[in-house]
Amino acid sequence: MKFPGKRKTKHYFPVTEAGRIPFDLDFSERGAVYVVGIDQLIVDIEAHVSFDFLDHFGIKKGESVVLKDEIVESIYQELKLNTLIIGEYAGGAIGNTLHNYSVLSDSRSVALGAISKNISVGDYAFKYICTTNSFVDFSYLKPVDGHMGRALCLLTPDHERSFAIGKGIMNELSEDYIPEELIKGAAVLLVSAYSLRDDSSTMFQANIKACKLALKYNVPVVLSLGTSALIKAKKEFFLDFIKNYVTICAMNEDEAKALIDVSDPLISCEKILDLCDMVLLTVGSRGLYVAAYVDDEYKRETKDMIHSKSISEYNKYEYSRAMKKCDCKRPVKIYTHINPYMGGPGVIKNTNGAGDAALSAVLHDISANSYHRQVTPNSPKHQIRFLTYSSIHQVSKYSNRASFEVLKQNSPRLIKGLPNREESLEDAYWDT
Repeated sequence: MKFPGKRKTKHYFPVTEAGRIPFDLDFSERGAVYVVGIDQLIVDIEAHVSFDFLDHFGIKKGESVVLKDEIVESIYQELKLNTLIIGEYAGGAIGNTLHNYSVLSDSRSVALGAISKNISVGDYAFKYICTTNSFVDFSYLKPVDGHMGRALCLLTPDHERSFAIGKGIMNELSEDYIPEELIKGAAVLLVSAYSLRDDSSTMFQANIKACKLALKYNVPVVLSLGTSALIKAKKEFFLDFIKNYVTICAMNEDEAKALIDVSDPLISCEKILDLCDMVLLTVGSRGLYVAAYVDDEYKRETKDMIHSKSISEYNKYEYSRAMKKCDCKRPVKIYTHINPYMGGPGVIKNTNGAGDAALSAVLHDISANSYHRQVTPNSPKHQIRFLTYSSIHQVSKYSNRASFEVLKQNSPRLIKGLPNREESLEDAYWDT
């Protein structure tokens, strides 16, 4: 387990020894901290297209639609015929996040989902496994006859992403492939709104079972909202689902508006905190917000400038670590906002995966807290039960930096971890 993010000051953090990765990990051993994610395993196929191309196939710009496999195949063939395809990558919101988490933390994550039973050299399933970080454990996947799902990520000239998804076997995960002991020992359970799209699917039932187990064993549930159209279509379901199961909710501003009908990001965070314990809200070129709870006794005032927007002095206690509301005697809502790292990349090639990268940094900080609590239980950091290892201010910095790394490359997944030494003059970024 690497230290989450960076600090200018020294902090004791017991780093595990690096070594060879065993095929079978003993999840019960001391310090064996891991996160579990349930995903519709798919391959992302990225292509540059015109606005007319989207109109021709009836795809709404910026949305994600599930189409029949034969329609997706016809779109794919047209993309190939016109040499519009940029690349084909292992994809899926949860798959991206697990990969990024393992890259950042050098620690195990476990993927639950369905994969082709018969894997051949060079096919999509083979490439998916080969191009995913070796710390992501695939040994709990359900083997199914059939081909993997495909997500055609169609990039228009304004850099907006639209998705046409062919399901394949992506929804074939079933309840019997949700191991109770695995969920019980996890630092975090990660689920996606995409996997909850079809309540008649076995994938939906598997997600519900996993969330009930997480609730039973007090494992934080992190929900990544998928697309605003899906949230709008199933708004009441997701409001109830978040209230009943979710600890941390991650989304962009369009998804937040679809969920609670509020455009202002700070007010959105405030309203969503009435449903869960922590919020990660990305706002594109304006950076991101993190909101959470802390007990009044443990709130820490910022040393930075205090700002007021729609909430007066909203960042006053941003130096506080996040807590679950139920662990607070007198819960206080806390907020922080950060602008894009160094103003964002000079040229943004692709926004695909930036939100997943930001979320992976949050997961690293939460799992680092679990790891530190296991290895050094008597540390003053664990006098009460915090959700994060760092303050929400530091968490936002780390998420912001990880997101920048994806934005500047042409891949939805981190190719490598963050540099030990920044190449810019922005070393002060990691101060405090």
